[in-house]
Amino acid sequence: MRISDETIEKLLLRSGVATVEQINTLKEEGVTSRRPLKDLVIEGHIIDETALIKAFAEYAQIPFIELDPRDIPSDILNKIPERVARQYNAVLFKIDDAGVYHLAMEDPDDVQAVNFIEKEIGTNTKIYIAPRDNILAALENYRGDVNKELNEVIEIQRADDVQAQTITEQDIAEDSPIAQTINLLLEYAIRSHASDIHIEPREDFVQIRYRIDGVLKEVNRLPRSVLNALISRIKILSNLKIDERRVPQDGRFKINVAGKQYALRVSTIPVSDGEKTVMRILDESNQAVSLKSLGYWGRSLTIMNEVMTEPNGMVLITGPTGSGKSTSLFSVLTLLNTPDVNISTIEDPIEYKIPGVNQTQTNPKAGMTFANGLRALLRQDPNIIMIGEIRDSETADLGIQAALTGHLVFSTLHTNNAATSLPRLLDMNIEPFLIASTIKAVVGQRLVRRLERATRKSYTPTEQEKQAITQLFNLQPGQDFSYIHELEKQAASEGLGGDTPLSTDEHGINTIWRADPSSNDDGALGGYKGRIGVYEVLANTPAIQQLIMSNANSSQIQKQATTEGMVTMQTDGLIKALRGETTIEEVLRVSKE
Repeated sequence: MRISDETIEKLLLRSGVATVEQINTLKEEGVTSRRPLKDLVIEGHIIDETALIKAFAEYAQIPFIELDPRDIPSDILNKIPERVARQYNAVLFKIDDAGVYHLAMEDPDDVQAVNFIEKEIGTNTKIYIAPRDNILAALENYRGDVNKELNEVIEIQRADDVQAQTITEQDIAEDSPIAQTINLLLEYAIRSHASDIHIEPREDFVQIRYRIDGVLKEVNRLPRSVLNALISRIKILSNLKIDERRVPQDGRFKINVAGKQYALRVSTIPVSDGEKTVMRILDESNQAVSLKSLGYWGRSLTIMNEVMTEPNGMVLITGPTGSGKSTSLFSVLTLLNTPDVNISTIEDPIEYKIPGVNQTQTNPKAGMTFANGLRALLRQDPNIIMIGEIRDSETADLGIQAALTGHLVFSTLHTNNAATSLPRLLDMNIEPFLIASTIKAVVGQRLVRRLERATRKSYTPTEQEKQAITQLFNLQPGQDFSYIHELEKQAASEGLGGDTPLSTDEHGINTIWRADPSSNDDGALGGYKGRIGVYEVLANTPAIQQLIMSNANSSQIQKQATTEGMVTMQTDGLIKALRGETTIEEVLRVSKE
C-alpha cells in the first residue's frame, strides 16, 4: 500500500530501527531517484515489509493479520468474485457467528475499494490490513487444484492421441489447450517450489518431472501426440526456431504468478524419442538473504565477513552444478552493493538481476568469452568483479591479475571441496606464489534438504548407529563427541536450529532427527521443505600459503586447514543434522566421497 514519506519517517523513529541521519540520507536519495521512502527503507534492509505494515497498522489503529491460505473456506472466499478480489487485493477469510464479514486488504485506506466490496457483501464488515505477498498467496485459493485442471486439459487432448501430429497455428495459439497446458505446468511447478521442469519424450508418452529441493519427481504423463505442439509453444515463448529440431537451442522468457515475476531459462536438445526441454525457474522477485540465513555460522561466517571487507584479492566458491554457488554469490554481491562501489560481473547466464550492478552476459559466438569480457571489465574502473566461472587458464590468469591490481574478485570453480581448488589452479598453470598471495578464502558447499519443522521426528540412536556416524563422518583423533558437542553448543548460541534442544552432551549423541515421509502438505515433500547449505570455508593462512608454495596436494592442505579449525562440509552437515535442520541421510547423500 502507499504510505506517505512523513508517516514512514514517524514509524521508523517510533520503532527505533533508523536514526535521523539515516532517514535524512534516504530522503535525499528519494528526491534524487524520485522514489518513495517506503521502497528505499525496504531495499536498504532497514525494516522488512511485514514489520513496516505491522508498525503502520498499530499507528493507524487498523488490526493486522497474516492469513494462512489453508484456513480460508472456499465458500466464504468466493462471496467476493475473483476479478474484484484481485483488482483490489482483498480477501474475505471469515464470517463469524454474529454475521460479521472479516476482510483482509492490502490498502484499507482505499475508500473506493471498500465501498465497492461492501456493495457485494454488505456493510457489516471488519477490515484488516495484511502484507501484499500474503494477500496474493491467499488469492491463489481461487485457482483450486491446479493438477486437477491440468488433468482435465490433458484428457481433452488424449481423445486425439495419434503418434504423429501435424502442428497447426490453432494448436499453439494463446487460447489453445496446449497453451493452457504450458500455463498450468508452469503454475503447478511454481506452487510446488520446483527449480526445474523436465519435459521428456518417451516411446509412448511425454514424461513431466519437477526438481523439488534437488530431487526429481514425476508429476504427470501427457499423450505422446502433444509433444511437438508442446515444444513449439515453448519455443515461441522463448523466441527460438520452431522448425529447428536437430541442434540444441537456448532461450528465456518471463511470466507472472501470484504477483511475482519469474524468469524461465529454456534449453532444448534432440534425444532418441524426440526433443527434450528443460526449464530452469528463477524467482526474479527474490530478495538476497544474509549469509547466516543461508547456513553460515561460527568460524565460516567470521571468515566470510572478513574477506568481504578486503580491498583486493580473490574469493572462490566451489561445488558441483546445483550446489547453490550462484545464490551465495548473489547474496554476497547484494550485501556489498552500495552507491560508492562499482560492481561488474561477467556471467553465463545471468541468473539473478541485481539492481545497481553492471551485469554482462557471455556470448561465445560473438567472441564475448569470459576472458574477453573480463579484459573489457578491467577497463570499466570496477571495485568488485564477479566472474561467473573459471573454466580455463586464460580466465584464471586474468582473474588473478585483477586481484593483484587492487580489485576484489569473486568467482566459482568446479571442484569437490575447498582444498582441491588450490591444486586445480596450479593445474591451470597459475604460479604458486600468485595463488598464495591473491586467494583470500575458498568456500566448498553443497545443498541439503531442510526438515519440515512441524512434522520432524526425534529418536535415540543405538550404539551401532553412533559407531556408524563416527566412521561415516571420519571423526579424527581429538574430534570425538566432546568436540562435536562444543560445536553444537556454538551453533545453538548463534541461532542455528532455533529453540531445538541440544542433541549431544560430552559423552555422545542423545537424539537424532528424521523426516516423516508421509508429510507432503504445505509445500513439504516427504518431510522436507526447502534447502539449506553445508559449507567449509578455507582461509588462506600463512601455513596454507607455505603448503601452496611447496606444491602440496589437496590432502595436505585439507589436513592443515582442519588443524587450524576449519569445519569440513560433512562436520558442518552433522551439526545441522543434530540441530534438527536436516538429517544424517541427507548430509551423506550430498557429501559422501
